[in-house]
Amino acid sequence: MSVSPPRPKGPPLNALRAFEAAARLGGFSNAAEELCVTPGAISQHVKTLEDWAGAPLFERRSQGVRLTTAWTDLLPYFTDAFDQLGTAVRALRATTRQPTVRIAVLPSIAQLWLMPRMPEIRKQLPHLKLSVSATETPPNLRREMFDISLFFRASSKEDGLDVLDDDLIFPVCAPVVASRLQNPADLAHEVLLHDDVWAGDWPRWAEHAGCALPNLEDGPRFSLYSLAVEEAKNGAGVLIGHHSLVKTALNKGELVAPFSKRLRTNASLCLEVADKTLMSDDLRRVVELLH
Repeated sequence: MSVSPPRPKGPPLNALRAFEAAARLGGFSNAAEELCVTPGAISQHVKTLEDWAGAPLFERRSQGVRLTTAWTDLLPYFTDAFDQLGTAVRALRATTRQPTVRIAVLPSIAQLWLMPRMPEIRKQLPHLKLSVSATETPPNLRREMFDISLFFRASSKEDGLDVLDDDLIFPVCAPVVASRLQNPADLAHEVLLHDDVWAGDWPRWAEHAGCALPNLEDGPRFSLYSLAVEEAKNGAGVLIGHHSLVKTALNKGELVAPFSKRLRTNASLCLEVADKTLMSDDLRRVVELLH
């Protein structure tokens, strides 16, 4: 008669994943956003892990949660473990040789920078499937199964990010509007268009240009930068252009930059590749075409 005693069970993988994300990102809401679940689900997973461990993992406070001191030193082990799991899954996917490249991209970059380049990519790689997901925040490429990310980010050589273009901002408008503008002070008599995401663009540029504009906070506001660009093309007003995003329209003559003053922000349009050691020939070619 064989003896098969019950084996001790470890905690659920989803509970460990929720704990690691909440601890690394500093809260249940941030973890929920990364894992695409609700904060309540993160809370429940953490409670399950706490019940298994027999000890609290976080200190609950009115301002949020904080990892207990006893678990702080253990967080790097969990982070490394999930990073390694992501690498293993990506390597497994690479063995299937699926002709698919998955791109995560900021919506404005997708609409105004990436889409004009898509026809050439399809022409050069007709067999390739391109999957494009527009998101507001960069994905964690160590965990999420994207191959490329394209976002405006503060960058440095140590980040491993490939800088495609420095972020320069300056006023742009339709040629008919530009014909009325001789110097920045003339903007006081024009409609100023605003993008909600980059709400500080106009004050920053005006300060850089040394002009006081009484209408600085007036004018229509748009939740999508591409809509604001279209309205600027239509002659509805003057918009602060981000060089990477308005370059095509400037080259076509649809928009004009009436003044020479340009402001360098603290960000750049950056390309990040998930794992350069696992790049397929197709992925390498896509990266080349995006430069």
